[in-house]
Amino acid sequence: MNRDSLRRLLAPKTLALVGGNWTDAVANACRQIGYEGEIWRIHPTRESDADTTYYRSVDELPGAPDASFLAAPAADIPALAGALQQRGAGGFVCFASGFDETATDVGRQLTADLVEAAGDLAFTGPNCYGLVNFFDRAALWPDQVVGGARSNRGVAILCQSGTISLTLMFNQRDLPIGYVISVGNQTRLALEDLIEVLSDDPRVTAFGLYIEGIKDAGRFAEAVNTARAAGKPIALVKSGRTAAAAQAAATHTGAMAGADAVFDAYCRDAGIARCDTLASLVETLKVLHSGGPLPGRRILVMGASGGDMAMTSDVARHTELEFPPLAPDVRAAVQEAVGPRVTIANPFDFHTYIWFNAPKMQALFSNVFRAGYDAVAFMLDCPPADRSDTSAFDGPIRLYVEEARKAGARAAMLASLPETLYEDIRAHCTENGVIPLQGQREGLEALNAAAHIGARWREGDPVRLQRPVRTSTASRTLREDEGKSALAAYGLPVPAARTVPVAEAAAAAESIGFPVVIKAASADLAHKSDVGGVALNIRSAEEARATAARLAALSDTVLVEQMVVDGVAEILVGITVDPQFGQVLVLGAGGVLTEYLHDSTSLLPPFTEKAVRAGLDRLNVKRLLAGFRGKPPGDVDALVSAILAVTAYAGAHVDSLIELDVNPIIVRPQGRGVVAVDALVRISE
Repeated sequence: MNRDSLRRLLAPKTLALVGGNWTDAVANACRQIGYEGEIWRIHPTRESDADTTYYRSVDELPGAPDASFLAAPAADIPALAGALQQRGAGGFVCFASGFDETATDVGRQLTADLVEAAGDLAFTGPNCYGLVNFFDRAALWPDQVVGGARSNRGVAILCQSGTISLTLMFNQRDLPIGYVISVGNQTRLALEDLIEVLSDDPRVTAFGLYIEGIKDAGRFAEAVNTARAAGKPIALVKSGRTAAAAQAAATHTGAMAGADAVFDAYCRDAGIARCDTLASLVETLKVLHSGGPLPGRRILVMGASGGDMAMTSDVARHTELEFPPLAPDVRAAVQEAVGPRVTIANPFDFHTYIWFNAPKMQALFSNVFRAGYDAVAFMLDCPPADRSDTSAFDGPIRLYVEEARKAGARAAMLASLPETLYEDIRAHCTENGVIPLQGQREGLEALNAAAHIGARWREGDPVRLQRPVRTSTASRTLREDEGKSALAAYGLPVPAARTVPVAEAAAAAESIGFPVVIKAASADLAHKSDVGGVALNIRSAEEARATAARLAALSDTVLVEQMVVDGVAEILVGITVDPQFGQVLVLGAGGVLTEYLHDSTSLLPPFTEKAVRAGLDRLNVKRLLAGFRGKPPGDVDALVSAILAVTAYAGAHVDSLIELDVNPIIVRPQGRGVVAVDALVRISE
């Protein structure tokens, strides 16, 4: 792709509009936004008039346009793209639909023809709404243009939905927007291309994305890392949380690591804020725009309502925000400001005793801003400015904003409802670097998201995907003992074991020492316990012979292994291969109830010790590892080492490993290690 054509497309000095009514709307959008460049109209039949000159073709234009908007019939688009390429034009917006989004042979052929005709020109779409550059006042946009950054700083909104692009542009939440770009089918320009090029724009403060699908996960991850290196955080909404996995997996690991769980893991590990709603996305972007990610999770929320503070505590329990008390010296100064009748806490209800005492309110605000919190929020809901007297609210708000500005603090105004923070105050806050957060839940989620990004940027390595290059579609499942041996070579502890014919099971058990476990030794049995293929706690030779005879119906060989009797917890460790993101490490509660318990987490590479420990800490089963109801704590250090052994094997076999399930690893008491008692490994041949 020609990067010069992309730069011309994003900030054009000349525009060519090809088509009829839709391009009329584009011309109007240019007038709305204040576009100062030349606009050339192309239409096969329209006649020129005093206001507008119409050309019949690209060849008739007075020059090569920097950007073009193509709203002609789909069948005409390849020829138009070819004409632009031959003329030396910049990039274009393909508004027209009827391409591969139709899933028809005709649509796919039109797409192929378009790509060939366009050559190396950059273009968005097909089937996209276009783009608006508020910084340079350019709009290739067939609809109203509203809002935009008040200053030369703002976020870039990139969407796979034209309607959601409009919705975000129409927000009334004082989000400073620099770019709105609809990408449509992503035939040439994908989200990752735009993230990379806009990361170099010093005016862009953050990225807001609406995603339905990623074209190339590897390229997307590279672009995310580029944005991170440029200090441009990303927040997004991705649809499809409830979609079923594309294919069934043979392992527990594959069942738990569905496509959405993997994308969640990617966002968490890459330091991306994944939001559930557009409202939460907008509020998060406001926080990220105003100073970037938070340096920590230590938050103070204050207001003059006990109910508001109680609600804050309730809502915040769904986040990882921390609400530490004021330091003693600050606490004393705040107490002096608010008076003895007020209890100092966090969240902090300072009551209304000093509401009309400006010096006392100023002292309160100045002291909380020196308390060392990562962010301070003043929670307040105001009456409608157009129908009421807001003077009683204006004074404290302006004092708060002024003290925040003087202190250089990360500060927010927080309203319970979006509409109870009126426009003038939102504008005043934004202009002075205070974040106007509209909606209590969304506001707290936004602060939490900004804190998460900050933590990942400080502590986490950028995600480096491990995606296989398959040389064969054939596969085989290793027999359990083969899988364990392969993993043991990388340091995974396994029990003493022998694989023998059924007739030799008793002798094998005696040589290992009782108690033992006896299993049917067949690679065709993925989940042996489901078919009665596992017998536990065998304590004599007679019992071993009888058990082996019963298992002979499933396999003519059996695996006899030492039984672990002092476990305090069972952990699943698995590797699955996502079609887009490659290898994924899954940790979860292990044993036969793994999928029933729904206690799992997924991780993307690099699989570091720190990442593994953080993953274990997200599991509910961590309570067993810490010692539960009188049981000793588990050997977590040994467990971490075992998990890293599994990831080392996976990393050494990226191109051949299809999936791997170690379930369970039995965690023994602290100092006694761990043992992997079952393993399923499937590889390509």
